[in-house]
Amino acid sequence: MNILLGKCTQADKEGLKALCNAVDRRYLADSIPYPYTDSDAEQWLKMVQETEEKERLFRAIVVDGKIVGSISVEKKADVCRIDGNIGYMLLTDYWSKGIMTQAVGEMSRLAFDILDLRRITALVYEPNIASAKVLEKNGYIKEATIRNAVIKDNHIYTILQYGLLRF
Repeated sequence: MNILLGKCTQADKEGLKALCNAVDRRYLADSIPYPYTDSDAEQWLKMVQETEEKERLFRAIVVDGKIVGSISVEKKADVCRIDGNIGYMLLTDYWSKGIMTQAVGEMSRLAFDILDLRRITALVYEPNIASAKVLEKNGYIKEATIRNAVIKDNHIYTILQYGLLRF
């Protein structure tokens, strides 16, 4: 399986739209619209173009030429500007194949270098054990359990905070 992290461009609009409409949304932020429209994709791609490699890194996860996921690191602001938040999603047909483990490792290295970070933070809904394992395989350490921290689809979840220090 050929896995690539590619920069997002206008040419990826349809692939990104298809991804955002098909992905399992149980543990995604509500800020990702659904249904994901042409307008949503255009706005997002414009923001990527304006902030890429300055405040954020965005990559499409491409397997055998198809966009099957996405991953990003967003630099925090003010006194927290040495830290970034990592987030990712992957189509269910591609789960449990090592794809996200590889993508998180590669993206973490890129973010440390390009965004000049000292640490990267990841927040995981407590039931999302697979996501926690992806982080742990990449050296992220569980730093905190934040009880009853978020609400998603009328369920209240505890969040696990993971961190990775610059290597």
